[in-house]
Amino acid sequence: MEASAFSPSHITGFFEIIDEQSNPLLKGSRGAGICLSKGVKTYVKIKKSSNPALKVSLNGRTLESTKLTRYVVNSFLPKNDRNYSFFVDYDVKVSIGSGLGSSGACALSLSLALNEALGMGLSKVETASIAHKAEIKCKTGLGTVIAETYGGFEARVKAGAPGIGEIMQIPIGNDYSVACLSLGPISTKAMLSDEILRNRVNEAGKGLVDRFIAEPSPENFMIFSREFSDSLNIYTNRMKKVLNELDDHGFKCSMAMIGETIFSLTKAKEAEELVKIFHKKARSKDQVILCSIDKEGARIL
Repeated sequence: MEASAFSPSHITGFFEIIDEQSNPLLKGSRGAGICLSKGVKTYVKIKKSSNPALKVSLNGRTLESTKLTRYVVNSFLPKNDRNYSFFVDYDVKVSIGSGLGSSGACALSLSLALNEALGMGLSKVETASIAHKAEIKCKTGLGTVIAETYGGFEARVKAGAPGIGEIMQIPIGNDYSVACLSLGPISTKAMLSDEILRNRVNEAGKGLVDRFIAEPSPENFMIFSREFSDSLNIYTNRMKKVLNELDDHGFKCSMAMIGETIFSLTKAKEAEELVKIFHKKARSKDQVILCSIDKEGARIL
């Protein structure tokens, strides 16, 4: 039994945390973001085995089973007998831990692939809810999965898992691109566990989310994203230096939440100019992304 699935990656520009409920399906965030055409392709192979095992690889390298992967796999096991061995291969095309939603994309594409391979017959919403729950439990994200499920340019109007939370998909032309410079990782789990930072996030995010829902546009998304990241002021020194230079050149850029990544949603021609600057700042070409917006969302391949 085998299957493959794809999930776009995702950038959140600004958000507020909604996690007072004990039920993880009701937890999440309100906010706004964009799904990237580059993301995660996950292949799963499942065999009947008297010695059940889970083997995981990421971009060709063997990994110890991650907590997130184990959680998603175990979510499918109670519906079957446990005498299976799982091989999971993640092909990740974005920087990991850099605010590009790779954890959510891994969980979501894995959940879709397992559902297909095992012939479970769950709906897309049910399958995505498993990935959302995994993210909440493992503290790797809050609203990424619901955004990646549907794709596009979105405002997350109501927090929660797919089927409970609500998103507003915002029309955007094909002439827009996303440019990113990923300088390094920042731990989402550590940030979400910092009570002082959580309070600052919610103070800055609540008003912005409501303002954006009232006037959604790519321009306002970048304006509000920068207002939010400036308010949080968790930039590294490297980010401050690059952002200041980009400001001087007239580019509208902000910080991907939560990672040491600078991004811009802009017209394709300007994005190409921005990427030239990004390459001068990057230590390797893998740190720079120029891609389109994924409007399909997560899917079986």
